[in-house]
Amino acid sequence: MECFAKRVCDEKIYRKVLQNWDAIAKPLDGMGRFETITAQIGAVMGSDEIDISKKAVIIMCADNGIVEEGISQSGQEVTAAVAEQMGKGLSSVGRMAASIGADTIPIDIGINHEEPISGVFDRKIRCGTRNFSKEPAMTEEEAVRAIKAGIEVVSDCKTKGYRLLATGEMGIGNTTTSSAVAAALLQCSVDDVTGRGAGLSDEKLIHKRKIIAEAIEKYDLAGAEPLRVLRTVGGLDIAGLAGVCIGGAVHHIPIVLDGVISMTAALLADRIAPGTVKCLIASHKGKEPAVSRLMRELGIEPVIDGQMALGEGTGAVMMMSLLDMALCIYHERTLFSDIRVEQYERY
Repeated sequence: MECFAKRVCDEKIYRKVLQNWDAIAKPLDGMGRFETITAQIGAVMGSDEIDISKKAVIIMCADNGIVEEGISQSGQEVTAAVAEQMGKGLSSVGRMAASIGADTIPIDIGINHEEPISGVFDRKIRCGTRNFSKEPAMTEEEAVRAIKAGIEVVSDCKTKGYRLLATGEMGIGNTTTSSAVAAALLQCSVDDVTGRGAGLSDEKLIHKRKIIAEAIEKYDLAGAEPLRVLRTVGGLDIAGLAGVCIGGAVHHIPIVLDGVISMTAALLADRIAPGTVKCLIASHKGKEPAVSRLMRELGIEPVIDGQMALGEGTGAVMMMSLLDMALCIYHERTLFSDIRVEQYERY
């Protein structure tokens, strides 16, 4: 996998997009970071004619065995219930995506539910991970299969003509798995990266942090090889999303990240396939404390700071809508020459 993402961006295209922005009748850098983000998108796609008209959010759904330890308000049955709504397009992300003309692609990569769910694509590796406080969450073979599943989903999207993809997830307990993976990869305090998830009490938060810290010590994961961290304390949704990130680099499709689970997957992806981060776009700064540290490590910065914690890919879909608005200026640009005004120069 390490060879997959060596040539992700075309620097000449990046500069050309920025030159196109400078020619538009507006102050230099008037669209701020949207100018560099769209330049990044063009560089990944390999063209300054940026087309993101066909876009989708890929939602990896999976259950986590660590829920047995009481680290969440909800039980695993909620994952299947929400996935069912996703299959009907009735969840939060489904309604938001429909409002901007984006598709939703919910994937069952590890829901603890035997029956197929209508409208949800079956890529199930197993019915949820194991309880990592007792044993590793996955085998190495299962983790690799989940990563490959994510890459294959992006490949399929490429074949179908999608130009921009976003990451989403659904899985009770996945702020615990993402916090565990983040703490191990970043070699930082568990307390610094572990938040309340869907709304834990102070007592439950202390318990959640204790469970994670004990697992990192038990398996000696601080600074461990990323695949070992993933298979030991991670989730199938995180593994699948890591594959989506790598798939974006392989197939030259920009990937818009959502919140903490997506960010954790992104760091894993870039550690497994260095250079993957060049195709990744941060959307929003969520409420979970790990987000800031993950973004610093990846060298990316979000546009939206709305204290969101909904998940599902909702923040990433919001970012897609902002990109549409920015690109309407880029595509239908009024040039300085059109209004007979001398173009601003950079000094």
